[in-house]
Amino acid sequence: MSRIHDAMRKAGQDGPPARASVSSRPLPPPPDDDFLAADLSASESGTSVAPGGVLVAGSELENLEDIIVNAPVVAFNPVSEALVVNPLNPREAPAEEFRSLRTRLNHLQTVQPLHTLVVTSASPAEGKSFTATNLAITQAQLADKRILLADFDFRRPSIDKTFQIPSSPGITDYLQGKVNLADILQRVEGTNLFLLTAGEASPNPLELLNLKECRALLDALRAHFDWVILDSPPLLFAADANLLATMCDGTVLVVRIGSTTFDSVSRALQSLCENNVLGIVVNGARRGELYSKYTYYHDYYYDREKDAPIEKIERQTADVADE
Repeated sequence: MSRIHDAMRKAGQDGPPARASVSSRPLPPPPDDDFLAADLSASESGTSVAPGGVLVAGSELENLEDIIVNAPVVAFNPVSEALVVNPLNPREAPAEEFRSLRTRLNHLQTVQPLHTLVVTSASPAEGKSFTATNLAITQAQLADKRILLADFDFRRPSIDKTFQIPSSPGITDYLQGKVNLADILQRVEGTNLFLLTAGEASPNPLELLNLKECRALLDALRAHFDWVILDSPPLLFAADANLLATMCDGTVLVVRIGSTTFDSVSRALQSLCENNVLGIVVNGARRGELYSKYTYYHDYYYDREKDAPIEKIERQTADVADE
């Protein structure tokens, strides 16, 4: 835990007070004659159907491998403002940082059963979605890995905006029995990265996470993906991440230098009971120091244009602070 406390001490300013909201879950509509007929037919075949003729989680998850193999493909077209790692430029400094994180997590996976990972933060705007997305992209660059990035931040989803794809249908629609899993799972073109968007806005996100279908979904995904990376709401603003942490194998906490306070990180760790906290990712480091040292080291061996060994390239890098 000493490394965690060292990272916590790098935080600077006070954040806003914590708050949470919970609302009641709406009752499902009564079944009609068409539903009863569909349900009877499904019972004869050993499956079950939810209102609207949609298969319920238990029966569909038995065919999860087929759903994954036949998932529709979407183009890799992230919005530029998202600062997503570019797989075509692997020697950029941010990509190297996420590869280091990937290496540490994959090592942990060899000594303990880790497949589902919650990425969260104490407060908003600390970089949890940025970290979850880039970690998933970096993990998917390994040829033998199958990675799923799932947006469980039902309150402020971001994966759909980052990849410029529709948010709905998504996880909330699936948990409410409106769609099948095959309708919401997508694969990014040319990669081993799969996506689950958050779905239609829900007035009761915490109660959706409490459904038995949510735990069943995570348990099934764990068996078919090397890593299931969940983007979740901040710990001190909603109980969603705390609940998800109890259903997943590990949690990574993201803090931002100059924003996250030692007190907020302490309270966040206490809310998780520190049971499955794998570590802390420090975000917001100065760009100049990292880039200059990294560029100097790699340019010593490679000419960026010719990609060939050279004696040495003198390069000066401006000291630009991260925005």
